[in-house]
Amino acid sequence: MASFRLRPRAMFHFALICVILLLSNLPVMANMYHRPNIVLILTDDLDVSIGGMIPLNKTRKLIGDAGITFPNTFVASPLCCPSRASILTGKYPHNHHVINNTLEGNCSSQAWQKTQEPATFPALLQKYGYYQTFFAGKYLNEYGNKEAGGVDHVPSGWDYWFALEKNSKYYNYTLSVNGKAQRHGQNYSEDYLTDVLANISIEFLQYKSNYRPFFMMVSTPAPHSPWTAAPQYEGQFPNVKAPRDPSFNIHGKDKHWLIRQAKTPMANSSVEFLDNAYRKRWRTLLSVDDLVEKVVKKLEVRGELANTYVIFTSDNGYHTGQFSLPLDKRQLYEFDIRVPLLVRGPNIKPNQTSPLLVANIDLGPTILDMAGYNANKTQMDGMSFLPIMTGKGNSSTWRTDVLVEYEGEGHNVSDPACPILGPGVSGCFPDCVCEDSYNNTYACVRTLSQAANLQYCEFDDNEVFVEVYNLTADPFQLTNIAKTIDQEVLERMNHRLMMLQSCSGQSCRTPGVYDSRFKFQPRLMFDNLSPHRSRWRQMLK
Repeated sequence: MASFRLRPRAMFHFALICVILLLSNLPVMANMYHRPNIVLILTDDLDVSIGGMIPLNKTRKLIGDAGITFPNTFVASPLCCPSRASILTGKYPHNHHVINNTLEGNCSSQAWQKTQEPATFPALLQKYGYYQTFFAGKYLNEYGNKEAGGVDHVPSGWDYWFALEKNSKYYNYTLSVNGKAQRHGQNYSEDYLTDVLANISIEFLQYKSNYRPFFMMVSTPAPHSPWTAAPQYEGQFPNVKAPRDPSFNIHGKDKHWLIRQAKTPMANSSVEFLDNAYRKRWRTLLSVDDLVEKVVKKLEVRGELANTYVIFTSDNGYHTGQFSLPLDKRQLYEFDIRVPLLVRGPNIKPNQTSPLLVANIDLGPTILDMAGYNANKTQMDGMSFLPIMTGKGNSSTWRTDVLVEYEGEGHNVSDPACPILGPGVSGCFPDCVCEDSYNNTYACVRTLSQAANLQYCEFDDNEVFVEVYNLTADPFQLTNIAKTIDQEVLERMNHRLMMLQSCSGQSCRTPGVYDSRFKFQPRLMFDNLSPHRSRWRQMLK
């Protein structure tokens, strides 16, 4: 066998080249090594307005008390898939084009995979920030659909991929483990999804590379239906009921027709059902609380907590009996569009609360900013709130309004149990109260500043119905003031809404400038109908 040996001179040259290469890369390696780690924990349907954070004692202590809480955080759309798409892309729905939870609505479709996934913030972290990236849990509602690549598809930007096939479950589900199907049954110790996600996350933290920063996203099923609690928590909160706030079980007499059709007062059986669901939601959250504790403690034991940002939030809010609507999200009101946001990490002082207006489109730019990447190089609509958290930002120049968009869904045939409502509704309960309809399509501008705390919304229906609320005087949105508010304020908000619905990138981040020549024209909002809405209108003519 022939042998290969380096002569002394050649060995010297080889060693010299190695040393030069090593020294030339030291600044890059040092910079990469000192970049912060980032953990994003995303819950499913966790409200903040009706007590969703109450059972999460460990989470509030370990993240909120150790850092900053943003009580005025809103989603770009109060529905799972459009909202999650906004988190990943940093874009409003009119720019990422995910309009609902269906494949037809662009939820994890092939078009989404080709046009949006390569530009998500995890893809940018992996490509430009040298981050090792890890995902575990629910991704998008139609992920795993065979018409869009099935579980074999691993989106751009992920080194470690443990994604749930389709929508939230706790047992009897399939995970895509780096593109290979892994089926789970109903054995608690092996299959309860929230615990499985916790264990996978801890394993990643234990065995990941210590020479590269990491981004970890853990997306829990809780507290989404079917609200299956871990066995040890099934008996918790026996006396808890859904909060009887001022909007509970009252008629939304001056609201959109979908709200007005709800029966008031609700039947006793409906109230019992939603109270039971409320308790079950809380019980599922106790396992999320355990997950948060395990992750934070693992980071602490490994000596990595001080250099790690930990973010906790939700994809949308929820309601249980508000305006006599039994259970769901999808509506324009605070309980559905406002979500928790807690952050701890380097240079964030503990026990802070920021009143500033934040949206879930800001998560991507903020995480990129944490990693040292300039989000202004992207097409993201959101803006980084990292300077606000670390005390380096100017809160006086922060934005004062955000856009909320939702495209309603409805069946093209009447519900057999509720024929009187006709076609176009969906999410109907046995007493013929429906949670959605094709013309529950709206756009809102949510304004929050020292001078104003308002919400202005327009519906794409035959009425072009308008709802306006002064949240300072009416925090539970009991009275629609669209017909009594000053006309100039109405015109300003209508103008700003039109600007936001046509914005993209940088233009979404700049404060609105009012044009005094502008006149109130709500119909212009929906001139450019999507094919989805156009089909509905043709069908119902």
